[in-house]
Amino acid sequence: MKPAPLFDPPDREGRPALVVFCDGVELWWLRFLKPGFRHVFVAVRDGGVWVTVDPLSPHTEVAVQPVDPAFDLAGWFRARGHVVVETVARRRRDPAPLAPFTCVEAVKRVLGLPDRGVLTPWQLFRRLTADRRNGGSAWPA
Repeated sequence: MKPAPLFDPPDREGRPALVVFCDGVELWWLRFLKPGFRHVFVAVRDGGVWVTVDPLSPHTEVAVQPVDPAFDLAGWFRARGHVVVETVARRRRDPAPLAPFTCVEAVKRVLGLPDRGVLTPWQLFRRLTADRRNGGSAWPA
């Protein structure tokens, strides 16, 4: 008898996600990154709630808020000067590549995007938006 898988199978459809890029220069080394793309966090809609994961240097903030159909969360972030990419988060079964823990790596893992070449928030933005412009998908099958 074959044992049951440890994890759910990959979620091909995905869950709605908002990838939010912001400026933040609280840490001196962030000044070397592209302005407006110095930090990134993600909000994923899971059923009737938004789960926000904000990987900061000293800790990771996780918040859960009920979904209000009348409230435009992406618009709320944009009104505060953030750049928002609407995408999907997919579950994966294969292990993510070994990488240092950064805000970009945390967001890539939440999204299920195993791309070793994406290291900065600007590169993540370009990857997510280029895939959409080219009619492709950021996620391998």
